[in-house]
Amino acid sequence: MRRITIFLITVFSLTIVISGCRKKEDVIKIGIAGPMTGAQAKMGTDFKNGVALAVEEWNNKGGILGKKIEIIVGDDAADPKQAVSVANKLVNEGAAGIIGHFNSSCSIPASDVYNRAGIPMITPASTNPRLTERGYKGVFRVCGRDDQQGLIAAGFLKNKLKIKRIAIIHDKTTYGQGLADEFKKHLGSNAEIIYYGGITQGDKDFKTVLTSIKEKKPEIVYFGGIYPEAGLLVKQSREINLTAPFMSGDGSIDPKFIEIAGDKAAEGTYLTFSPDPKNIPAAKGFIEKYNARHGELGPYSIYAYDAINIMLSAIKEANTTEGKAVIEKLHSMEFSGSFGKIKFTDKGDVADSPYVVWITKNGKFEEYWKP
Repeated sequence: MRRITIFLITVFSLTIVISGCRKKEDVIKIGIAGPMTGAQAKMGTDFKNGVALAVEEWNNKGGILGKKIEIIVGDDAADPKQAVSVANKLVNEGAAGIIGHFNSSCSIPASDVYNRAGIPMITPASTNPRLTERGYKGVFRVCGRDDQQGLIAAGFLKNKLKIKRIAIIHDKTTYGQGLADEFKKHLGSNAEIIYYGGITQGDKDFKTVLTSIKEKKPEIVYFGGIYPEAGLLVKQSREINLTAPFMSGDGSIDPKFIEIAGDKAAEGTYLTFSPDPKNIPAAKGFIEKYNARHGELGPYSIYAYDAINIMLSAIKEANTTEGKAVIEKLHSMEFSGSFGKIKFTDKGDVADSPYVVWITKNGKFEEYWKP
């Protein structure tokens, strides 16, 4: 009797182990990485919301390869060192693909980890050119590059505003300083740079820098950085009667910027970003579903939605989660995204990444100028 009991316990235990293994195998894990806490947490939330909406749609249709999709969230808090820790965590937890990171300063070191593991990553938002210039076949982005938006910003000031005296501030990060440098490079001899300098991300008082800039009488102030500092710079510039308009890039075009700066101070700020998705027929369905579920569309929610759909489509077409096969499909396929057709270059950039200039008006962002 004792032998029979032991046998039954052994069989039962093996059944649990096998069932547990099968349960794990029945799930495809996708990692989402970005700033989920801290001053830039709004962007991380936008990522999560866009990805979660797409995953829900796939799972409602039966998942992929006969398996459900599970999201693993990694909080890098916009810190490069933490991004590397997050990358290792997602790899160790078995992520088949990564959607992230937000900041270029996080995406670049994290991509080293994903590259070693042979796991594809698609960033919805990291625009520094260096990310895709290192020969990593598994690194992709669905957004544009800073050399592209720097060119558009410089062309706007030259051809539309015809401005000659420009002050440039950056936040010393890979993204912010990189964007400022690209903007400066494309200005060339078309304008006089009367100030070029950095601030520290996370600081709150910039009046000393702004006072120095005010004395030089700029016609416009350009900022390379993210919305928390952009909002404070604009707000404090008005407080010291520095009236020159501001211009910034895609990292500042978020409602939080206007909230921090205040409607009146933010009025007339120029920003480079992609065209308004509300005017693109292919984006209509996503926008309606997102608004119903999460409210106002975040600037990078739609990019995260496209990124996860592209990743899952490649896995489906490859008929496996094996990294090399998925990466090959990402390079060879053409995908349908919310902005239209998406095809990656050999480097992992999108073949067509238009930028336009937006303006803040009456507490909102509006498209203003196309090259």
